[in-house]
Amino acid sequence: MKSETKIPKHKVASRDEWLNARLELLEKEKELTRRSDDLARQRQELPWVRLDKQYRFDTDEGGASLADLFKGRSQLLIYHLMFGPDYTAPCPSCSAIADGFNGFAVHLAHHDVMLMAVSRAPLAKLQACKRRMGWTFPWASSFGSDFNFDFAAGITEEQQREGGAEYNYRGEAGMPPDTKTPQGPSTRFGSEHPVTQFARMCGTDPFTYIRERPGMSAFVLDEGVVYHTYSTYARGLDALWGMYQWLDRAPLGRNEASGLWWRRHGEYDDAKAACCCD
Repeated sequence: MKSETKIPKHKVASRDEWLNARLELLEKEKELTRRSDDLARQRQELPWVRLDKQYRFDTDEGGASLADLFKGRSQLLIYHLMFGPDYTAPCPSCSAIADGFNGFAVHLAHHDVMLMAVSRAPLAKLQACKRRMGWTFPWASSFGSDFNFDFAAGITEEQQREGGAEYNYRGEAGMPPDTKTPQGPSTRFGSEHPVTQFARMCGTDPFTYIRERPGMSAFVLDEGVVYHTYSTYARGLDALWGMYQWLDRAPLGRNEASGLWWRRHGEYDDAKAACCCD
């Protein structure tokens, strides 16, 4: 396929000049790696919070508790995948992250770590989407449960209207929908606002779309008791997004000045299939 990217003018150097600049950058990369290792240790040193509240999930194997999601492992990593009950397809960004789960879930499972996606959409919707996307990783429905709300991966309509929700460890003010115009919520964001675009791609309106939130949470099962150990949201998910790790090493980086460019796989203009989650 012919590239449509316009390559900007860039400094050109000799091989020796490039090597000198690369070695200087290498020192900074090593420092970042050391800092990242230290942050990982600090994550693991966070205190644990015992969970006594009972949550119920629907899985391919039937109803399950949070402890059941560990599937015999002592550690559980949950990706809060944005797919609400009123969505017709999952969030494109969450889908791009989830595209990497198939490959490494088996490795985590053999290292005493269970990887699980959880969404509020009913199980039948998740199963249909898994088939169309070609995903095989475990995906549970929390439909009817407080799980997403308790772990800041979703807000209620009341919280959206009146305030009181929390995301990424910050409180949110109320944002009542604009119902005075035919466009409704889209007038608040604009027809080409990223929220409006993603809402369209998920078959819903912007206010319904943003009641779901992306994130990941970690848990440990110790002597029959489940503890919450860690959660991260928003840009804290960048490191889990394999696509961005590659783009950050590409000559033009993320190159997103033109706006939203990614789609659920199978939905790019050159793909044979249309929407894979209709």
